[in-house]
Order: sequence, then C-alpha cells, then structure tokens
Amino acid sequence: MALAIASSALSSFPTREVPWKFSPGLRVTTCMLGRGSTRVGAGKGVSSVCEPLPPDRPLWFPGSSPPEWLDGRFLPGDFGFDPLGLGSDPELLKWFAQAELMHGRWAMLAVAGILIPEWAERLGFLENFSWFEAGEREYFADPTTLFVVQLALMGWVEGRRWADMLNPGSVSIEPKLPHKKIPQADVGYPGGLFFDPIMWGRGSPEPVMVLRTKEIKNGRLAMLAFVGFLFQALYTGKDPIENLMDHIADPGHVNIFSAFTSQY
Repeated sequence: MALAIASSALSSFPTREVPWKFSPGLRVTTCMLGRGSTRVGAGKGVSSVCEPLPPDRPLWFPGSSPPEWLDGRFLPGDFGFDPLGLGSDPELLKWFAQAELMHGRWAMLAVAGILIPEWAERLGFLENFSWFEAGEREYFADPTTLFVVQLALMGWVEGRRWADMLNPGSVSIEPKLPHKKIPQADVGYPGGLFFDPIMWGRGSPEPVMVLRTKEIKNGRLAMLAFVGFLFQALYTGKDPIENLMDHIADPGHVNIFSAFTSQY
C-alpha cells in the first residue's frame, strides 16, 4: 500500500526541464549558481554551474508564486515549495538543503534495506525476517557495542561533513596523483574516486543537474515510502510487500482509507 501511495503521490510532481542543446528532442533539468557564473566544460570536474530556469518554470502548485529565495537558480529539485518560509534565511536554506539530501540518501538505503531482505525471505534465502523487529535479532555483537561503534563512526563522518560545509573541499580524500588535477566538489557531492568512480558527476552542467535532481526526487519518494512502511507495520502488522500484494488483490478495500475505517 505504501509503495502505491508514495508512487502516485510523488510521480505527479512536475519536473523542471529545459531543452538540452546536445539533443533537441531531450529535455533536462538545470539551475544556476549566480549571475557571474561561467559554464564548465566536460572533464573539468564536478559542475556547480547551471543554466537558469525560465520564469515560467514548473512549480509545486500550478499558478502559485514561489518565494524569492527559491528562484530555481541554486537547488536541484526546487519547485518553489516553502509555505512556512523556513528557507528565508540563506544560511538556514543551505543547511536545510544538506539535511534533505542526507535524509533522502539514508531513506533510499533504508527502503532498499527493508525491501531486499523481505523479498529474499520469500525466495528462501532468509528465515523469519521482519524489518520491524530487526533490532531484536542477535548479531555478531551485543546491542550496546553496536550502538557505540555506530555512534563513533557516524560521528566521525558527520563531523567531516560539517567541516566540509564550513570550509568546502577541506576534507577531500581524493588521492593525489602526478599530472592529475583534483576536481573541485560541491558540498554534499564529494565525488572523486571513492564516491564517483564512474565519474557521472563530472562534466557539463546539464547531465550533472539531471542526476542531482533525480537523486533528490528519489530521496523524497524514499522518505515518504519509509513513513508508509512504518505506518503499515504499526497498523496492519505486515511487511510492505505483503501489504502491496493485498492492495493489488483488493484495491477497493485495502488502501489508505482503510486506516480510517475498520481494520482489515
């Protein structure tokens, strides 16, 4: 049920697209960092320079007016949605953008970590697996040890990410090789050999921003899906795949409205 709800909810969001000069029939998502920006050609590292969006860019609500701080020049996936004005402070806006990006990435990992083991159990590779009760299982170490190790590792990683936000590029782990220029990465997009081995995030602005927009949109979908998984587990006591099968078998009675009627 959550899969169907999340898919229908976010697939209706408009995409911000402009024609891509290398293929007239293809439209891609782009943005711009500032008026004085210059274009970055292919092979010159991670691109942080993007084409400005047209004044009539698609918005989260057709016909609405976006706030002045969401003008489509800075953020991938910017559809002008900020009804509470939380991003009016430029420094907070940078933080919120990074927070959304990180939460989206964790949510995508979480959704994969829920669906893959549940599916593996149905194929016979796992026994008695339940993502909702995974914390109660016995692992190679006791829960306290796992918590302390996770706290230390994540604290180290988050500390380096915070340092990179304060001083971009200061914590780069790109190996220094002779006659090889280290690409300048954007905050939140470290790139390089370790985080971008296929070099998808390098080159001209258009494909870079297409990938970044796809990532943030899939991250938003994953966050919504995870909330749906949690709600289903609390309400039905079933895993998301089983709930999806129930919804497909009887969509008229097994859906989100079932939560407000009698439990099936």
